[in-house]
Amino acid sequence: MTELLIIKPSSLGDIVHGLQVATSLKAQVEKLRISWVVREIFAPIVRACEAVDEVFVFERAGGAKGFIRLTKELRRKHYDFVFDMQGLLRTGLLTSRVLADRKIGRTDAREWSGMFYQEKVPLPKDGRRSHALEILLQFCPVLGAKAELRGTLKFREVEGLNLRFADARGGGRPIVMFVDSRRAEKCWNGFKQLTELILREDKNRKVVWAGSSYVHDRGAYPPAQFFNVTGNTSLVSLPALVRRADWVIANDSGPMHLAAAMGVRVMGIFGPTDPRLFGPYPLNAPSNVVVQAPVGDLKLLSAKEVYSRFQRARARFR
Repeated sequence: MTELLIIKPSSLGDIVHGLQVATSLKAQVEKLRISWVVREIFAPIVRACEAVDEVFVFERAGGAKGFIRLTKELRRKHYDFVFDMQGLLRTGLLTSRVLADRKIGRTDAREWSGMFYQEKVPLPKDGRRSHALEILLQFCPVLGAKAELRGTLKFREVEGLNLRFADARGGGRPIVMFVDSRRAEKCWNGFKQLTELILREDKNRKVVWAGSSYVHDRGAYPPAQFFNVTGNTSLVSLPALVRRADWVIANDSGPMHLAAAMGVRVMGIFGPTDPRLFGPYPLNAPSNVVVQAPVGDLKLLSAKEVYSRFQRARARFR
């Protein structure tokens, strides 16, 4: 049995990419056991992933005591490989404390974390201009696997989870919108108008707003066609909700990457970030649609333009 420890504490989108790499490794490497170090806020989704066998929690607010406690837990086992996919000082220090035959990090590691690695994986052919997922896929050849996606990202079922609120009339699948992002400059303010345009077109359509931060809908939409679970969307339920969606429409965010990873049709709305580097992967998949705001300014992107793009995208699947 090959023991691999992946250190990737955050953020959600980056963790989703890491889980895709773990899934690809499991599909290509026999008798591989994967452990993972993750921040407590993101631990539920890593625990739910079928590719991960064991989870260690990194308590960011735990200070030195929390860090020491985590290293003691990790040092109870000897690993064949450690992959530091984060590439920051704290993860480099953690890598240095793990007992392992080979300690591998990123060529583009920051904060002097590179001094703690025995090896560094190369960047893809486009270097730093490569997609974030392609950069992480370069860890695969260390285990003799190809630097490409293999297998299907799957999550364990959650007992007692009730998502009936997402059902449209006749059992149709909803459009799920993630209307926030952890960075304010990546948040588009046109979701309310977009929801109105979609619901006006099809009385049997259901729109669900989801996300970690509450966004008030002002009671503007018919209850039979709309449900708001913003501020009440747990990471435990997130994969099941995304899987249930007909389309996911989202800012550049972790849920956008999760939808693409699960093969759900997704429209990503981009402002200042470059979709060539951070868009839904693979970028050329018909089910992955990107709307880029003019000159990267989301204030210049109208709901009518996004709605028009959405209609054209849906037409390809009819």
